[in-house]
Amino acid sequence: MSKKLLLALTLTVAPISAFAMPVIGDVVGTNPTDATAALAEKGCTVHEFEAEGGKIEAKCNDEAGKEWEVYIDPQSGAVVEIKDED
Repeated sequence: MSKKLLLALTLTVAPISAFAMPVIGDVVGTNPTDATAALAEKGCTVHEFEAEGGKIEAKCNDEAGKEWEVYIDPQSGAVVEIKDED
């Protein structure tokens, strides 16, 4: 593989992997312990949970410090909505 191609691939993939976040459909669990661990693996550090509109709302920060609200279905444990806090 040429050095230019390798460099281009590295520069293309690195920003994406640096800001990985959960996506709709990811199953993170229905209890705080499981959901906190699963969201942390996706780059979202949870600092609060609350019930909202029949869903579990996890407030978390991504690796860049931006705050997000991740909504989880309490039956399946799947992420159903993601909003930025801005």
